[in-house]
Amino acid sequence: MTPARGTAMEPAAAKARNTTVRDWSRSHLAWIIIGAIIAVLGIVTVAQSPANTDKAPLSARNPGPDGAMAAAEILRRHGVIVTESDSFVTTTSLLARKPQATVLLYDRNGYLDSAQLHKLLDSAARVVVVAPGFQTLTGLGGEIRHAGVVPNGTSTLDAGCGQADPLAAGPVSGRDGFLYTGAGAVCYRPDGSDGGMYATSVDGRLVVLGSTALLSNDLLQEQGNAALALRTLGPTADLLWYLPGLGDVPRNDKPATLDELAPPWLGFLGMWLAVVAVLAILWRGRRLGPLVFEPLPVAVKAAETAEGRARLYQDSRAVGRAADNLRAGTLTRLARHFRLGPEAGAEAVLDAVGRKINRPAPELRMLLLDHRPHTESELVRWAQSIEKLEQEATAP
Repeated sequence: MTPARGTAMEPAAAKARNTTVRDWSRSHLAWIIIGAIIAVLGIVTVAQSPANTDKAPLSARNPGPDGAMAAAEILRRHGVIVTESDSFVTTTSLLARKPQATVLLYDRNGYLDSAQLHKLLDSAARVVVVAPGFQTLTGLGGEIRHAGVVPNGTSTLDAGCGQADPLAAGPVSGRDGFLYTGAGAVCYRPDGSDGGMYATSVDGRLVVLGSTALLSNDLLQEQGNAALALRTLGPTADLLWYLPGLGDVPRNDKPATLDELAPPWLGFLGMWLAVVAVLAILWRGRRLGPLVFEPLPVAVKAAETAEGRARLYQDSRAVGRAADNLRAGTLTRLARHFRLGPEAGAEAVLDAVGRKINRPAPELRMLLLDHRPHTESELVRWAQSIEKLEQEATAP
């Protein structure tokens, strides 16, 4: 009877629970709807927020201090179409469609070779290179050369030339800048320097900016940095913002050999340095003469040497090594006594001793060959035993 009553009560309990949940949902329906809306808005906001992972220096999408997002956005607001590229193929393809575009090139790791740089310079109407290295300058024709760095403590540099863009921009930041010189215009020269932080080729199609700070978000607002950057990069309607990557490295190029990296004069000078080094060795080197025999100051007796070695064995508790020496000495003397020759082995000596004295062969073998003393007292007793055996064997 009891189970039947419990089975009848279960639907009633479940119905009661459903009624409670339904009532609670109805009373809190407004809060449930508000919470759901907030959750959906949060998910949508997170999904649509740009995940900025671009940390490359002078990247047009990098909002960090070393990025150039501010300069790129200002150029866009002034009507310049800024197209970013991180591939040489993409850049040349864009230049084929926009031959009048200006190219901003920042190849800080020197990924591009001479052929790529020549093609880039021939394809673009104007190329602005930021802080190029020796390899990049050489690849661009060598018209503009390195001239050192901006001296420490130089915070600003004046234009100091007749170029329109530097004159309009005025002083710029000179911190951590590189200097360049060439046949074209050279501006922003520190005092006493031949190079400047702004250099152009003779035809003006190649412009070198000697500092990344001129375009960086961190220092763009200082002095005339922004004005110089915008006037240098914005003369044309299109700007290709090109930051070469590792994929632009020519695959067929082999690493330069040491001979290729060395300057041409090193071969001639190296030969003469080698000759001078040989002459210096012959002049100052140590000269070894014939060997000279000299008498020792004292004569050391063999017994003293043996006693000294024995003390060393005793100090180091080398019982096994001392026993081996005693056994070897005994066998050598017995072999000499029985005239067995220097090639005679331990078995031959044992047979000769067995024929001479009347002792069981196992006892002689154990005493003369197999016994291994482990303590100093055992060593002393065993040494006395083999001495006695030697005396018996060599007795007339």
